[in-house]
Amino acid sequence: MYGRRGFCWTRRTARGGSVFQNNWTPPRPVRSIPLEERQNVANRILHDHNNDDSIDRRGFLECMAWAGTGVMWTVSGGVLSSRMFGQNNQPAKGEVHFVQISDSHIGFNKPANPEVVGTLRAAVDKINLLPAEPEFIIHTGDLSHDSEPGQFDTMDQVLKGVKTKQIYYVPGEHDTSLDDGRAYLERYGKAVGAKGRGWYSFNHKDVHFVGLNNSAVLEGMGSLGDDQLRWLVSDLKGQPASRAVVVFAHIPLWSVYPEWGWGTRDSEQALSLLKRFGSVTVLNGHIHQVMQKVEGSVTFHTAMSTAFPQLAPGAAKNPGPIKVPDEKLKSVLGISDVKRITSQRSLAVADRTLEDT
Repeated sequence: MYGRRGFCWTRRTARGGSVFQNNWTPPRPVRSIPLEERQNVANRILHDHNNDDSIDRRGFLECMAWAGTGVMWTVSGGVLSSRMFGQNNQPAKGEVHFVQISDSHIGFNKPANPEVVGTLRAAVDKINLLPAEPEFIIHTGDLSHDSEPGQFDTMDQVLKGVKTKQIYYVPGEHDTSLDDGRAYLERYGKAVGAKGRGWYSFNHKDVHFVGLNNSAVLEGMGSLGDDQLRWLVSDLKGQPASRAVVVFAHIPLWSVYPEWGWGTRDSEQALSLLKRFGSVTVLNGHIHQVMQKVEGSVTFHTAMSTAFPQLAPGAAKNPGPIKVPDEKLKSVLGISDVKRITSQRSLAVADRTLEDT
């Protein structure tokens, strides 16, 4: 272990609340945390209930789990608690159960993983071994590596083997690089009635799901754009504040590391529209590692890739794939198994590596 600097611990607030915080601000450049150490870190985040009035980045403390593999995170009343995956994971009556996968990068063939099709198949096998079949799967972008039709064909063929009724997609920047996303929209957007460049929404068991496209990069950051934000205003207007909302997009909707473009330029405008909802979960990919953060009623979660891991933020001048020993690759790739127990208004995210049994 690398000592107290890498963990969260309790402090008392001026008003008597209690939060967990990570009060170490790393110098730049940050040393890359060894993968073994990342896998041993499971940071528990508690929310300060005395500061529930708005989404304000300065008013909330954040703590990141670099690779919270095998840990079940339960969100209830703004508090995250954890338990190891596999403890009482049978589905409860009335719960919503779906799986998030991300960043499959079909077509990638560099040393970090020349067999991305094989690891995607391993992810399918992992999903098919879950105690209960997920009601649907959400893929948070970068299905392909080069937007080529053959790469999408391969992706579709592999995912035919997964046991679920429906797969929802949002595009990553690698899915729109060749033709501005036209092939992606023709293949995956029409089926869900996507608007504009690929945004849409649907309701499932009194949970409102919103798929956004923030893969258009402006000034190095992800971007939603005015048209999509106007649509989001209209979409959320008809939803009651008591309804849980799940937002999914490729690039994180919070500033993970702007120096690498790991954030969305106009995310604050979208987040301001979500302030009135009592339970909001934001699922992203792009950074190929697990990070979690809580801001008021909003819980952010980024997922592992099924293709290759990325460097920790600030570990080098630029982001990029990590080459790990072949026998360790499946320990840094994975899926997110997501459940919401309606009667408890809670949502749990269990990150499973492809190595987990």
